[in-house]
Amino acid sequence: MDKINSDTRAEYIEVEPNVRLHITDAGEGRPIVLIHGWPLSDEMYEYQYNALMKENFRAIGITLRGFGKSDKPYGSYDYDTHALDIKNVLSKLDVKDAVLVGFSMGGSIAIRYVSKYKGAYVSKLALCGAAAPLWTQRNDFKYNLPKSAVDELIELNYKDRPQLLSNFGKIFSATETSLNKGIRSWLNGINLSASSYATAQCLIALRDTDLRPDLEQIAIPTLIMHGKKDKICSFDLAEQMKAGISGSHIVAFENSGHSMFLEETDKFNSELIKFAK
Repeated sequence: MDKINSDTRAEYIEVEPNVRLHITDAGEGRPIVLIHGWPLSDEMYEYQYNALMKENFRAIGITLRGFGKSDKPYGSYDYDTHALDIKNVLSKLDVKDAVLVGFSMGGSIAIRYVSKYKGAYVSKLALCGAAAPLWTQRNDFKYNLPKSAVDELIELNYKDRPQLLSNFGKIFSATETSLNKGIRSWLNGINLSASSYATAQCLIALRDTDLRPDLEQIAIPTLIMHGKKDKICSFDLAEQMKAGISGSHIVAFENSGHSMFLEETDKFNSELIKFAK
């Protein structure tokens, strides 16, 4: 595909033969590239896109393979695969000097991307409720979930995926009613559009990947935004990321669980815009 110069921008970008990713690409100015969490899609950033465009940014949301409106091939769904997909999209869009934003699993993938590709095409990193440096406990890492809890999620995915998503929805925010019914139902619809296979494979990547060595490779300005009441990626993870990424700083969201981009939308958008400027 040729580089994009026309007024009409591509909604799909081929990252390898037979694999096309859905993207949102809107606005003019410095690019802010947004990577969604599990098992969402780039549509989760609906209430960020307009705010970014108003502040003269180009908002680029990438839906990872297996999710949303992107293709859902059989194959690898580890962080390296997703990081390479992002690199291919940014290359085809001829993006330079971007701010890379990753939420939850998207934060893990953004860390792997910056570490592996030495920050190609990007000059700042924002990690939002990121599932890093480890999502599950180890002998030398006592934070967040035990591996057995993730094994149960994977098992439930294969038995009753709607139930898995319903359980996940209940702990997504500070309380079960932090988000109104309409927003909860909208999120659930996005989650249902993921493939069952990708949903499970990404849980395996979340369970097993240790990003501690990657943190040391990050040499660009890094903002860590994290909800104090996060039940999916505990606030301890933010502190571990700050300790591992030199020069990084934390902005805490006192009233938010995992979904700070919806629970404290104005603060989320303004902190992101301030950092990007």
